[in-house]
Amino acid sequence: MSNVVTLGSINVDRATYCSRGEIRSLESTYEWFPDMGETVRTSDVPAAIAETEFRNRIGGKGANQAVAAAQCSVESTLLARVGSDQKRYDVLSTLEERGVTVEQIAEDETETGKAYIFVDEDGESWIGILGGANESVDARYADNHYERIQRADVLLMQNEIPVPAMKSVLGRLDEEPVRPTVVLNPVPTDGVEPLLEEPAVDIVVVNETEYDTLGGHLETFDGTVVRTRGGDDVIVSGETDHRVSPPPVDPVDTTGAGDVFCGYLGAQLASGRSVEDATELATVAASLATETEGAQESIPSLEDVTGLESAVARR
Repeated sequence: MSNVVTLGSINVDRATYCSRGEIRSLESTYEWFPDMGETVRTSDVPAAIAETEFRNRIGGKGANQAVAAAQCSVESTLLARVGSDQKRYDVLSTLEERGVTVEQIAEDETETGKAYIFVDEDGESWIGILGGANESVDARYADNHYERIQRADVLLMQNEIPVPAMKSVLGRLDEEPVRPTVVLNPVPTDGVEPLLEEPAVDIVVVNETEYDTLGGHLETFDGTVVRTRGGDDVIVSGETDHRVSPPPVDPVDTTGAGDVFCGYLGAQLASGRSVEDATELATVAASLATETEGAQESIPSLEDVTGLESAVARR
């Protein structure tokens, strides 16, 4: 069986649904507050926000991408850390139920990471994250699981865990005669630039906001850049350029759509599909995910995705 390893984050997503006017008020009040479609780190969440009524769900870019990959009939392993509060939120049991191999996830004394997610009436999202146990994913942890990483067909990485842990892995992989295809989703964008310089990174996946922020670094990146653009065409820039038009959907919540894209992309690459073909299916999956609230709850099954892909192709 093809296998995908995700080295990344686990969060408890705390989601609230509000008006665009309320979002503007938050943007003007808090300097750290993200832009639309952006994920940012914050060291503290003010009580006025923390006490808001939120819906708690299991998330984190690493966990989301691992669950998405698991939908594609591949072995999906998540390497990450959770906090001592993980049983309160049923973190590991939920991920296991969703098809992810969790045996190598470590438990930390701190709390599980948290993501504060704000979704407006158009389904657009603004996300601020508190690192929690994710900050304890260090080079030692990554090196302890290096053999599992090296044997993967595809390695998925994001930027919600410390950069040194990822650099340690990427440096070792670059010296291997056989290694996984590495897909990097450089989000949040702050501090991610050193990873874009690593030769072992093969594919970078960004949305429009991230593309604009990292533009200069992406121009010198020696690999394939996959640029998602909401309802507009996905652009694949590599040895040859390729465009994929997303199917028409009625978005309710865009939270996690990028993670669905990355998880499906990685799983299809692991199964032997080309970047272009994998992007086709990943685009349909991400579009379909926007029609349901939540991140992991919105991840569509492979059957639903291939069904929609076939239906679109017949039109």
